[in-house]
Amino acid sequence: MASKAQRQHRISELLAKEQVSSQSVLVELLGEMGMHVNQATVSRDLEELGAIKVRVPGGESVYAIPELPRSQLAPEDHLRRVLSDFVVEVDRSDDLVVVRTPPGSAHVVASALDRNGLEAVLGTVAGDDTILVVARVGCGESVQGRLVELADLL
Repeated sequence: MASKAQRQHRISELLAKEQVSSQSVLVELLGEMGMHVNQATVSRDLEELGAIKVRVPGGESVYAIPELPRSQLAPEDHLRRVLSDFVVEVDRSDDLVVVRTPPGSAHVVASALDRNGLEAVLGTVAGDDTILVVARVGCGESVQGRLVELADLL
């Protein structure tokens, strides 16, 4: 059975590739991929992913996940939820903090970190299951501590 993170990753991919007009269509597409879920689960996933309905040429409404501009900051409660859902380990080497997630989830966490605007964080680089968080000089330990706290890894 796929984890929530894996399922949401697949939903993001589907919405980027397909014109999905309803939750029931999304349930069917996920089922074809071997992910058997009900409509209530899909509804919660769409909400958590921030999916919205947009009109496409021809007038049909389809689901999309908007890319938020870097200047639009994510609220701290969103960051806390993302980190507690996806982060499994936080380690560091000086001012480089390494964050580990389940496979396919690093981009979600990195995006939330980038949009949160933590002052001590210069930026992130995300792979599949690992994020490199670059902290300001001398701030690595405090960034690590803050991420551990937000991810509830204490």
